[in-house]
Formats: sequence, structure tokens, C-alpha cells
Amino acid sequence: MASEVEMCNRALQKLGAQRITSLSENSVNARACSIAYPVIRDREQEEHFWNFTIERATLAADATAPAWGRNNSFELPADFLKLAPDYPEDNFNSKDWQIEGRKILTNDSAPLYVRYVKQVTDPNLMPPLFRETVSAALAMELAEELTQSNTKKEAVKADYEDMIARAKKSNAIQNVPQMPATDSWITERD
Repeated sequence: MASEVEMCNRALQKLGAQRITSLSENSVNARACSIAYPVIRDREQEEHFWNFTIERATLAADATAPAWGRNNSFELPADFLKLAPDYPEDNFNSKDWQIEGRKILTNDSAPLYVRYVKQVTDPNLMPPLFRETVSAALAMELAEELTQSNTKKEAVKADYEDMIARAKKSNAIQNVPQMPATDSWITERD
């Protein structure tokens, strides 16, 4: 079973640092890991559209409309990190939405259908290559603090770059290619 401690220990192992038994233990390494781990985990999830983080939701409109500018507001899910496009090329150009705080403001009527990147906190729900990527990113983050070595930081940076490339490749292979809707510019030229 994967755990946060296991992922932190992989990072510490990459640094040649003393391993921990708990994130709450009274040690420099545990304190550093307990502060950095959730930040690094969420950052790595937010920086890419990982298959295991993509979620679909149907949002109900809030009872109170925005003060001005839009007709409806919709509360974002509690585990929301960022919106995910319907297609990689979509870039939300077709959406008349605006995110403010923890709400989507729009003139669209309810319900609102969204795809988003959710925060996944259970390491058992993360693919092994993603867990290794987080461990490598964590090692890179903690390298200077725990080893006082820029050389070690450069070594773990190379490891991180290798792991993120491998994880992205694995993630991409699992996706069935999706073709965007045919644009009118293409259809009109024929």
C-alpha cells in the first residue's frame, strides 16, 4: 500500500537523508516533508491533465446571482484544482465562464457541466509513475534544506525531469485520441 510517508521516504532516499516513520515525528526531515509534501503533490497534479485527476461534475446554480456582469454563479467542487478542457485544443474558448474565488460566473443556465482537475490526496489512487514524480519533485524541493548541496539538487532535478517525462508519456498512452469538432473554416473551404 502506498502512503505519504513512503513517498516522502523515496524523496529522502534520493537525497541520501535519514528516513522517517511518520510525518508527525519530531525530526527535521519529517517537519520538512510534512510542510512540503501537500504543496508539491497539489502542484504536480495542477500542472498537467493527469487521467487519474480528471473528474466530471454537474453543478447547480447558486440561489443568489452575482452582483453584476453575469446571470448565474456555480460553486466549485471542494476538491477543485483547475478546469479541464473538453478537448486538449479547446482552451475554453467556447465557454463564456469566469472563475472568481470558488465560483464559476456565467450567463449559462443550470445545470452547468464541467470537467476539472480534482485534488487527489490518497496515494493509492495515484499511478506509480506519478508517485515517483512527486517523490522526485519533493527531493528537489528539500535538497538544499536537508543536504546544503547544490550538486545534490541538480542530480535530483535530472531525476525529476526523467520521471515527469515518463509519467506524462504513460498518461498520454492511456488516452484515446479525441478529435475536436470540425471548425467552420475547414468545412467552408471544401
